[in-house]
This record gives sequence, C-alpha cells and structure tokens, in this order.
Amino acid sequence: MALHRLTSITMGVPNVAETAAYYTEFGLTPGTDGWFASRDGGRQLRIVHAPARRLVEVRVGVDTPDDLAAAASRLQRLGIEARPDDAGTLTAYDRATAVRAVLEVTPRLTQDPVPAPVHNGPGRSERTGSRAPGILRTDRVRPRKLGHAVVGTTDFEATTAFFRDGLGFKASDYIKDHGAFLRCSTDHHNILVLAAPVAFLHHSSWQVDDIDEVGRGAIAMLEDHPERHIWGLGRHHAGSNFFWYLKDPAGNFSEYYSDMDCVVDDQLWTPEVLEGAKGLFNWGPPPPPSFLAPEDLAALMTGAHSESR
Repeated sequence: MALHRLTSITMGVPNVAETAAYYTEFGLTPGTDGWFASRDGGRQLRIVHAPARRLVEVRVGVDTPDDLAAAASRLQRLGIEARPDDAGTLTAYDRATAVRAVLEVTPRLTQDPVPAPVHNGPGRSERTGSRAPGILRTDRVRPRKLGHAVVGTTDFEATTAFFRDGLGFKASDYIKDHGAFLRCSTDHHNILVLAAPVAFLHHSSWQVDDIDEVGRGAIAMLEDHPERHIWGLGRHHAGSNFFWYLKDPAGNFSEYYSDMDCVVDDQLWTPEVLEGAKGLFNWGPPPPPSFLAPEDLAALMTGAHSESR
C-alpha cells in the first residue's frame, strides 16, 4: 500500500511536564524539543499544551509525492481541501475531531528481527537446565515503536471516511456501529476510530518484544503507582495482541502490546464485523467501565477540565 506506517502522534494535555515525566518512565526517550523517541521508530510522540486532553496530530508515512497527490484527490471527493506542499507533505483536518493529519514522504521503517523466546511445552523441552529468559531480564522496558492511536469522535461515519476513504487507510475489522480498526501499514490497525460523545484521545499503543515485556513494563509502572492500572493482562480478538493498559496523568491510556496480527496481502484478509465483548478481548479480565467510558468524559463534554488535574 502507498501508506506504510504511523510515523508519530501529537497529544495535547493541560499538564505537559507531569505527562512528559510519565512517558519517560514508560520507556520513551525524551528530547529537548517536546518529542519522545521509541527504540526503533525514532521521534514518535510529541506532547504539547492544550486546555483539555486530545489527539492533536497524526503523521503517516508515504512512499512518493504521487501518493500525496492521490490522497489529495480522494480528500477532495469528500469535500476536504488539501494540497501537497514543496516539503513533501500533505495536511488535512478531520472536521469532527479537529485532528490534523499529515502525510509525509519518508523511508519505510525496518526493524531488526528479535529472536523468539524458547518455550517448553507438552512433549517439547526446548529449554533445559536454565530458567526462562523472560524472568532473567533486568533492563528497563523500552517500546520498539508506536503501534496505534485510538480517537473518539462525535461523527463516527465522517471520521472513519476521513481516514479510510480520504487518507487511504485500509479497514481490518469493525465493531458494529461503534468502531473501525484501520491500518496504514502491515499492522492490523494503526488508527481505531470510536463513536463517542466528545472528541478525545482514548489511548496510544506501543510495541514491545513479547508478553514478558508487556508484563514487566506494566508492573514496573505500577510499582509505586497502583492507581495507574486500567486493564490487563489480556489478549485482544481484533488484532490478536497481548495488552496491558495504564493511565497517564492527563487521563489518556497507554498500552504495552506484543504479537499484533500482520496483514501483508490485502486480498488474504477479510474484515469482520464484531459484536459485544468479542471485539475487545479474547481472554483476560473484563474491561472496567472506566476503559469503555473514561471517567473524565463528562468534564470533557462540558469543558470543565482543570490545568492541574
């Protein structure tokens, strides 16, 4: 596909310094300009001030300037004006969420393979005479790359059309009348559009090596801050990935994930329309009410947010 990766996101929060400290502890590397880098993806998160928490921008990699022109044509059919510029980018805005989407000509991300853990199983002793490597790790967990962002929207159909029919994302799965899992890479999804009573950033998701890193990362974040726990450990159905969700100081959720479904050939993948809990998880604890409807949604709807929250 012409789109090849989710390059970065910008989140707006009232409490920049506090939120920045959280994502440093989460395992991202802070720069001097408000950007945070993942291990393989480079600068992938920017934190800026905003009166209320929100998704400000998504940047998406494309291969050539022709891909920008094709996106501009698709957006125009939706009544959205966007023109490529001399810097090799195209900028468009989703009317429902005010999210700024920037397509940019940029190289594809290549990740060096990480050796798969050696597992024992019934009738299979592949690891003998030693403990599992996953319990011997002592270094801090550092996310490999930004996987996806989830945005709530008051106009589900329009925002889905903006990303899918305008920018050129592919549909992987749907949650009936409520969610659209969309991809701009071979990952199962890079954007999840959710129907919501207000536009907001639900969560960002960050790839780690394996399930041990999901668990180690979450436990380290919870050691002195048990209130950060939201949901996990579990395994999703849509995307199939292991997950654990935490909450940052601004109220956004952040996810450690591993083992995401990969769609290399669009012809070999058929999107499902999922209903009920199946779209959320295959196993694990049930999602808490605060995951489905974050506790600050009413405040976001009325504008009753606080600079010091």
